[in-house]
Amino acid sequence: MLRIITQRAEAEAELRRIANRTHDDRVVDKEAAVRDIVQAVQRQGDTALLHFTKEFDGQQLQPEQLRVSGSEMDAAYQQVSKELLDAIQLAVRQVEAFHRQRVPKSWVQFGENDIVLGKRYTSVDRAGLYVPGGRAAYPSTAIMNAVPAAVAGVDRIVMVTPPGPELRVNPAVLVAAQEAGVHEIYRVGGAQAVAALAFGTETIPQVDVITGPGNIYVTLAKKMVYGTVGIDSLAGPSEVLAIADSNANPVFVAADLLAQAEHDPMAAAILLTPDSALARQVAAEVERQLTDHPRRLLTEKAIAHYGLIVVVDSLKEAAELSNQFAPEHLELEVAEPWDLIEHIRHAGAIFLGSSTPEAVGDYLAGPNHTLPTSGAARYASALGVETFMKHSSLIEYSHGALRQMSSAIQTLAQAEGLHSHAESVRLRMEES
Repeated sequence: MLRIITQRAEAEAELRRIANRTHDDRVVDKEAAVRDIVQAVQRQGDTALLHFTKEFDGQQLQPEQLRVSGSEMDAAYQQVSKELLDAIQLAVRQVEAFHRQRVPKSWVQFGENDIVLGKRYTSVDRAGLYVPGGRAAYPSTAIMNAVPAAVAGVDRIVMVTPPGPELRVNPAVLVAAQEAGVHEIYRVGGAQAVAALAFGTETIPQVDVITGPGNIYVTLAKKMVYGTVGIDSLAGPSEVLAIADSNANPVFVAADLLAQAEHDPMAAAILLTPDSALARQVAAEVERQLTDHPRRLLTEKAIAHYGLIVVVDSLKEAAELSNQFAPEHLELEVAEPWDLIEHIRHAGAIFLGSSTPEAVGDYLAGPNHTLPTSGAARYASALGVETFMKHSSLIEYSHGALRQMSSAIQTLAQAEGLHSHAESVRLRMEES
């Protein structure tokens, strides 16, 4: 049963506990194991990769079986329905259209005295995408990670995903990856896959950026290799926070909470509402919808540990609590969502109105569904083309411009005790 809380102090304490659910002692204990895996793959390459795949996934692989073959890709298209293929292609088009609007443009500014300043944006050479497997197949994750990389102009897009029984990769994931622009796919998952992308092995190429969500082992591995490669974020278990008023439909709200809880036993599902009657109705409706749920045990565990309903005094108070939590997904199921959004500062993605379930954003609205979690929305943003790009500053000074600025540059260099910095300007002035 979803707990219902009415006291603000208790609500704030519970929201902090839920936000920090990936930082407990059990997580700390996993760090040493992940470090051993990462170091082994760095030293031993494919040998370690195959060893850990057998140990953790129960799959016996040969090096030549790591890469998904062209014939396997072709066969995947025969194994998905036309309806699913159409949906995948629609999602790719929608996501691509959105991200094409976000490509940063290089610029150059010509100022006085022949001073030229600017920024030049270029993509990374190689991107590594992690697409989870295990409990479910995620073609949408392949789309959301690959499309912005392709739009950014990345030359080599590499995907890793855990193998299923008989080394099989879900055909929907393979088709989605192909449609979204992935160039090569490897059947390997976990911390070992992240390490392989970061350092390269005999089979898997080293990349420049690693993106995509995964379990706690994947997240810890991404944290450890950051600096060797770039990463999108340290994505934790999924979470939704819904703010609902008396106009909300409790059936819809309950379904939206369960849509997050069914992801993972550590997923969080939270409702803030000023309507105590709605709170009770949603709690009862969650129980009803769980009755024949195909992922009931997993979902019930998430609801029991990280599900919560808070009855607040006002929508403004709900917004305050939401900003403190900084949710990955925020649903505004209220009569006037555009008024309430003025009070929202921190959220990965915001879904406005009762006809915009979070599932719309998961699949094909266009904005990315790889979002900051566990409070990271206070300072981080969704994955996008910017994740796969970097910019270089452009600076050109004419001799006259350098002369005009030379005294100030030398003064600052001398103040910092950097003799040759000052000399690099003074000597040029002597030449003129």
